[in-house]
Amino acid sequence: MEPRKRGQLIHLLHQAQTQEGYISAEAIAAIARKLKISEGEVFGVVTFYKGFSLKPQGKHKVTLCMGTACHVRGAPLILDELERTLQIPAGETTPDGLFTLETVNCVGACALGPIVIVDGEYHGQVKPREVKNLLVKVDENLDRLKEQ
Repeated sequence: MEPRKRGQLIHLLHQAQTQEGYISAEAIAAIARKLKISEGEVFGVVTFYKGFSLKPQGKHKVTLCMGTACHVRGAPLILDELERTLQIPAGETTPDGLFTLETVNCVGACALGPIVIVDGEYHGQVKPREVKNLLVKVDENLDRLKEQ
């Protein structure tokens, strides 16, 4: 793919995700037509970059670092607590559309691990008992979390 089209592709994907909250099959087809490239090329770029999603995302994005430093400092326990509290596995969105839970391999802040990022805000040295408070702090209307 020529460099000019590659730059346009990324821009159009960002636009589509901003408008829809994810990259739909319809958006992939429309972008492919506009740039005169295959849908496979568009799909390849979408799946290559972690910042793009093929599924609708929640209002709040919760990301847990599972890199080596975070892992040895308890990230798996944090993940268990996040999944239990949100009642979804990593990679999914709550049925009410409020939260998307994801894991990443490293966020580059190893000294602060384990790290939970909620809507872009980094929380370092998180303990399992702090998970519920992090989530309730994001949206005080989360009665189901307060009751757990």
